[in-house]
Amino acid sequence: MNQDMHQKVKATHLKRNAYLYIRQSTLRQVFENGESTKRQYALRQRAVALGWPEDRIIVLDSDLGQSGASAVDREGFQRLVTEVSLGRAGIVLGLEVSRLARNSTDWHRLLEICALTDALILDEDGIYDPAHFNDRLLLGLKGTMSEAELHILRARLQGGILNKARRGELVISPPVGLSYNSEGALVLDPDKQVQQCLRLLFETFRSTGSAMATVKAFQKQGLQFPRRVRTGAHKGDLVWAALGHTQVLRILHNPRYAGAFVYGRSHVRKTVDGRFTVVKLSQDEWETLIPGACPGYLSWEDYQQNLKRLHESAQAMGHDRRKSPAREGPALLQGLILCGRCGQRMTVRYHVRHGRLWPEYLCQREGIEHAQPLCQRVPGGGIDEAIGELLVEAVSPVALEVALTVQQELQSRLEEADRLRQKQVERAQYEVDLARRRFMRVDPDHRLVADSLEAEWNSKLRTLTETQQNRERQREQDRKVLSDQQRAAILSLATDFPRLWRDPNTPDRERKRMIRLLLEDVTLVRGENITLHIRFKGGATKTLMVPAPLNAWQQRATNPAVVKEIDRLLDHHTYRQIASILNERGLHSGEGKSFSVRIVARIQKRYGLMPRYDRLRKAGMLTVKEMAALLGITPQRVKIWNRHGLIRGHTCDNKNHCLYEHPGDNPPRKAQGVKLSQRRLAGEVVSKRTQEVQCEA
Repeated sequence: MNQDMHQKVKATHLKRNAYLYIRQSTLRQVFENGESTKRQYALRQRAVALGWPEDRIIVLDSDLGQSGASAVDREGFQRLVTEVSLGRAGIVLGLEVSRLARNSTDWHRLLEICALTDALILDEDGIYDPAHFNDRLLLGLKGTMSEAELHILRARLQGGILNKARRGELVISPPVGLSYNSEGALVLDPDKQVQQCLRLLFETFRSTGSAMATVKAFQKQGLQFPRRVRTGAHKGDLVWAALGHTQVLRILHNPRYAGAFVYGRSHVRKTVDGRFTVVKLSQDEWETLIPGACPGYLSWEDYQQNLKRLHESAQAMGHDRRKSPAREGPALLQGLILCGRCGQRMTVRYHVRHGRLWPEYLCQREGIEHAQPLCQRVPGGGIDEAIGELLVEAVSPVALEVALTVQQELQSRLEEADRLRQKQVERAQYEVDLARRRFMRVDPDHRLVADSLEAEWNSKLRTLTETQQNRERQREQDRKVLSDQQRAAILSLATDFPRLWRDPNTPDRERKRMIRLLLEDVTLVRGENITLHIRFKGGATKTLMVPAPLNAWQQRATNPAVVKEIDRLLDHHTYRQIASILNERGLHSGEGKSFSVRIVARIQKRYGLMPRYDRLRKAGMLTVKEMAALLGITPQRVKIWNRHGLIRGHTCDNKNHCLYEHPGDNPPRKAQGVKLSQRRLAGEVVSKRTQEVQCEA
């Protein structure tokens, strides 16, 4: 054997280096299993005996404390593969195959490279040439056995862990708020402050329905939350810090706070690059679930309800946004409204008008994705009012009485079905008794007949068990008779719900939460009117027609009756006079403002009303120039005659410009104007003399 080993080592091998690879799986093995490390270092002497000088033997021991399951984090093994691939290695030494690799992929890659570069492999059993089929076959078997050995070791350890976990006896590091007592039982943390913080967290989430709102509540009150240090010198110590959103989610998802023992909520999967990723499993796939295994901070039903609320409050679930949590905004259908055209969920946008938020529902996902116009956009004020009235009507005394009557009718039908299932159980019991009597009467020595009758008896027993279990399961689902107290509580909703809904002090968040208890979703289609298809929680549906909201210009349009009145007043009044008249009557413009000259003029122009000037001209009135030419006087004298009543003028604008009535067949003469001027001049002289006398006095 030694001669055969020396025949494999050739001069070409001795010209290259010998690489001794040393590895221990854990640091604990390095310190406690020193004999294995010594045996690996002793392979240097084997290399010297084969003809390698001391200075050509390179020891690679940087992987002490590293697992051989993968080559990703093993620097020494990667260096070894590099040196072999460059043709610098004549022989690779390892105590056994498991020291080099416990992974068939890494092992066979090394064998392939050694065969290509003519490098030998030495272990405790001998020398192998990977280029030779027999040696390579043997090395492949050793590599497979090494990998299988690792699997067996893990299976033994994992089997013991699973066995203890199925009994609920596996000791797992408890979350904050739970601890093991001196007897090894899991109990609530003896620190009362820790208990109060956890109870406050669950109570806050129950009232707000949002993990982020819970964090904000703790921050607003300046409260800190406990946590356990998991690593480092202070491992196990209790520290206090601000509550975080991730911490709240982790606590709400942890079933141990509900008093349950769980194991196997996730499993580790290896990726292509050799790393590991943690995959969370659904509750049906958990390895072990034992409810009520220890004291908890909430019941299992409350834990399931919290998970349901978190699921409904998720901001995004796949491509389609599901029901978002109830927020502070006034949009009552936030997260519940669907587009009746494309089926996508509609989002909410708010606008501020007169210091108040007004919601608007938009279907914009496809528009954003493909740069297309919005599918639908509808102001939400009228829709929210219609939904509110519908809910108040649905929770009326008459509606609740009808619902209770229907429930009683359904209950009577369920009782009839239960009696039929009871008959099935009795028939199955009869067949079991008959099969038992047949088996008891058979001759024990007649084994062929006895075995057949025994099998029939067992089959009838299984049928009886299944029938009984099915009946009990249906009874639990169907037999939910309402007590008088529950009936009174339901009827009290007829007064409590409308009172809370219409109370101005009720926050919008609470109204949204009430809607979520009654409605599943609302589908919206906008046409000439808005069609609302409403789906209630129980499966009932209802369709509402809501008038389409007015556009902004329509909302600011002036009342037609006011426009008609302005049209009538323009025959006899100016803009300023009309504004005064309308304000005295308490009328307002379309924008809710008091009338002014500018508003009246804008209404006259926008609605195409004939201006006052055109009305007077149409009535045959003359301008100042036309009147002056007709009377043979100056325009200034026309105005003077108008002030003194010789002619009649009508104001046509806010600048006191006038149009004048035709004087007819008897126009005022110029002599009348001269006398008027003389009287005016005499009046001015008398007035001047009077002022002088007053000054002398």
